[in-house]
Amino acid sequence: MTILTEGTHAGEFIVSEATVGSTGVSRSREAIKVLSGQDLAAGAVLGATITGTATAVAGADNTGNGVMGAITVSGAAKPGKYTLIITAAATDAGEFAIENPDGVTGGYGDVAAAYATGGLAFTLADGAADYIVGDSFVITVAMTSRKYAEYNSSAVDGTATAVAILFDAVDASAGDANGVALVRECEFHLGEVVWKATQNADDKAAAVVDLETIGVIAR
Repeated sequence: MTILTEGTHAGEFIVSEATVGSTGVSRSREAIKVLSGQDLAAGAVLGATITGTATAVAGADNTGNGVMGAITVSGAAKPGKYTLIITAAATDAGEFAIENPDGVTGGYGDVAAAYATGGLAFTLADGAADYIVGDSFVITVAMTSRKYAEYNSSAVDGTATAVAILFDAVDASAGDANGVALVRECEFHLGEVVWKATQNADDKAAAVVDLETIGVIAR
């Protein structure tokens, strides 16, 4: 006898979602671009990777006069304003910390050395006048595109944070593909979403917390 396994159906994981007035149009869903190389089932838990550009402005009261080199933006970066603050001063050197647009400090680096953390890569040059503690730069990241991929807790491209659930299956194995995802103001059945095979119970629990912070609630 041939045994057939029924896959997940479009939206079957949804417990409730927000609508726009009496129109019945979902406010919870959003059209998305699924990153090339994936064949995803309905209910797949997703992360997102971005590409973008960044500019840096030195603090008006800075003592140090070094300049920020070209900034490369990759998947794990967040759109918005980052704040770089000098935390330790030294001759022709120094140390800094970076606060992301969410107000979380998670990047640390050295003046005159390559920095590459959290989706930003650059070198902050030393100048003729050394930096002092409290000197700062504001780095503004502008997103040019956002693409979604299967949530992967060990990834470094941005998909280690769960941000959406795929409404219906999408085959992007041959190239980027259009899809629809639930990204806000909804509830979902935890037992009916689909996970990357490598994700363990702790990974899934972390993703559930990620989703809760954006209003996508497990039931």
